[in-house]
Amino acid sequence: MDKGSKGWTLGELATLLGGDLHGPADLIIKGPVSADSVSPHGIAFCESAEYLAQSEGVGALVLPRDLDTDKPHIKVDQPRRAFGALLALADTPMPLVAGIHATAIVHAGAQVDPSALVGPYAVIEDEVVIGPRTRIYPFAYIGHRCELGADVTVYPHAVLYKDITVGDRTIVHSGVVLGADGFGFLWDGKRRIKVPQAGGVTLGNDVEIGANTSIDRATTGETKLGNGTKIDNLVQIGHNCTVGNDTVIAALTGISGSSHIGNRCIFGGQSALSDHVTVGDDITFGGRTGTSKSLSEPGIYFGAPALPVAEGMRVYTLNSKLPELFKRVKELERQLAKLEKKV
Repeated sequence: MDKGSKGWTLGELATLLGGDLHGPADLIIKGPVSADSVSPHGIAFCESAEYLAQSEGVGALVLPRDLDTDKPHIKVDQPRRAFGALLALADTPMPLVAGIHATAIVHAGAQVDPSALVGPYAVIEDEVVIGPRTRIYPFAYIGHRCELGADVTVYPHAVLYKDITVGDRTIVHSGVVLGADGFGFLWDGKRRIKVPQAGGVTLGNDVEIGANTSIDRATTGETKLGNGTKIDNLVQIGHNCTVGNDTVIAALTGISGSSHIGNRCIFGGQSALSDHVTVGDDITFGGRTGTSKSLSEPGIYFGAPALPVAEGMRVYTLNSKLPELFKRVKELERQLAKLEKKV
């Protein structure tokens, strides 16, 4: 059975996942489920004995080679990766009719590949280039001089202002705004004067931008995200920022303008960078970590200001004891004052 069917046999899944079959090859599996589900035709991922103990109600399992069970299962070398492949098999794209929908507005000066799909009420402006098999969902807006590569997905109500370049296989989720004006204003002594933002935004290949994230256009040049970078929902990336390859940024993070983030970095939720800060390669920020100074040494950081994780956790722990410490210091000061009076 293929992806478009109602399921697979366990034997077919073993072949598709490159694993070893243990159990009846003709067992029907309708889809992936969580380990604690009651689903006789579901298959769950169990990487430890703890999850295995929860899986009584599941029809079959994906297991690492060092776990055993009497339940039908597939053993693989990398169970997380195999289950991810299974999820990809089970996932189906949101429906979109082939071609350009009659209600879509496509400028005569746009170049839309014949294999691209453009949904109802989408707008594609002049000098736009849309690559092969790219999917533009209903109500998306693709502005002047934007260029989208092959196999790009732009979900409903995403907005690409103008001069946005999107690499192959990149995903732009609903509510994303690419290329809004950077936050640039000058004080002339009486009022704030808007600084025109004349640059663009470039996303590399295999990038994913989560729902309601905003990436501002550059003042000049480009705001740039490297290949393979993944951005969560509700992230703000300011003008003229650069983010390297294969970096991950979790929800509610704010990256101020002209900051630069290296390759393979990880930013936990609600992290923050001040403007003009550089973060080097292979740096991880725990949740709510922030810095106003550049960091170059690879490693894990925590706190605000960001500190190496062990030191940052000590500071975090001591913060909760500050009222008690303050009380003790005041008492010591009182006792010291009494002693001084006796001298």
